[in-house]
Amino acid sequence: MTKGTFSLFSQRRFLPYFCTQALGAFNDNVYKNSFLLLVAFMSAANLPIGSDLIINLAAGLFILPFFIFSAHAGLLADKLEKSAYIRRVKLFEVFIMAIAAVALLTQQVILLLLLLFLMGCQSAYFGPVKYALLPQHLAKDELVAGNALVELGTFLAILLGTLLAGVIMAQSSGATVAAVLVVVFALLGYLAARKIPYAAPIAPELEVTFSPFKQGWQVVKQCRQQKSIFIAILAISWFWFYGATFLTQFPNLAKQYLQSSPQVVSVLLAIFSVGIGLGSILCSRLSQGKVKLNLVPIGALGLTLFAIHIYWAIPDYGFLAGQVQNASQFLSFGRNYYIMLDLLLIGVFGGLYIVPLYAYIQREAKPEQRAQMIAANNIINALFMVVSAVFAIVLLSVAQLTIPALLAITGAISAVVSGLIFFAQPEYLKRN
Repeated sequence: MTKGTFSLFSQRRFLPYFCTQALGAFNDNVYKNSFLLLVAFMSAANLPIGSDLIINLAAGLFILPFFIFSAHAGLLADKLEKSAYIRRVKLFEVFIMAIAAVALLTQQVILLLLLLFLMGCQSAYFGPVKYALLPQHLAKDELVAGNALVELGTFLAILLGTLLAGVIMAQSSGATVAAVLVVVFALLGYLAARKIPYAAPIAPELEVTFSPFKQGWQVVKQCRQQKSIFIAILAISWFWFYGATFLTQFPNLAKQYLQSSPQVVSVLLAIFSVGIGLGSILCSRLSQGKVKLNLVPIGALGLTLFAIHIYWAIPDYGFLAGQVQNASQFLSFGRNYYIMLDLLLIGVFGGLYIVPLYAYIQREAKPEQRAQMIAANNIINALFMVVSAVFAIVLLSVAQLTIPALLAITGAISAVVSGLIFFAQPEYLKRN
């Protein structure tokens, strides 16, 4: 942990932006998980459709806007002054959360689903400007540190938002508390956004119409013409495929293979998130102000080795005689430390892998196309995450494999994907 990295928190050009994006990720997860828990514990008679269908619809409705609106968002972010643009997006979040508060209090499930889609829209419009702003407010030798802190903040916000939703909804007045908090956090995000300094429009001459599907195809096509950026985006998208595969399996991994309670799911998520944060800060320290792509192969190696090791890390729980472990029991059993160490190191190596890639895109993209490149990244990321869900369904439901086998296979495939990436772009293997 270097002084240079954390010194950015003392800068107005970074701190309000950091708080804005972290509060956004935090509030997304407070709302989304409060809604899912509300549905999970409602009686079937009070639900308009089955709970399993609602949960699957929720996942799809949140990610769908990234396909539809990312390109339009990227064009707007390149055309407009970025701090004002962010304020408008965050004000939209306040509006959505004000309606969500009423929907939570009245338990209007269909309306909550619609609002989840609108939150996905808000996130899709924030995504391109989130990364495109950094090169305008940070020096080149601060880019890696800035991205490291963003990754740290994002994953910790996801963790804390998920945990808070669980604590809130376990209370009898959970829906009321959640309704108040999502509005409060949205307002805090808007207030933080008001402190973001001016960021001049990069391409004010752009003519932006609303043609999302055509624009989506165009930004991806434009990205493909810039080979080095496109390969970096594919590498990032693979990480989201890998991460989505792991995070989606945590509940059933804990229940079916670790003989553990839902509390242990939170432990696994916490370990993974802390690992990402530590890896991101370690990347900043090792980079010393430079974008070092040779850290990406090191990260890729860890993503492969520790995913494969999980297959052998799960201990024999025969001595439990069917008893379910709570979080305290899970943490006190020494053999469980193997799987916890695997997840921590996957997070650490994931941080080493992902941070240089984002910084590289920001550095290499033409300033007038930077947000559009991030938009292309978000579209491809979303596609890879959808494919990861199909991949898991095929291996678990069709091929009847176990979850540890799925995770190990994902690690092995990661080695192949990384090898292809490094073959196509040998720069990753050179000493920077």
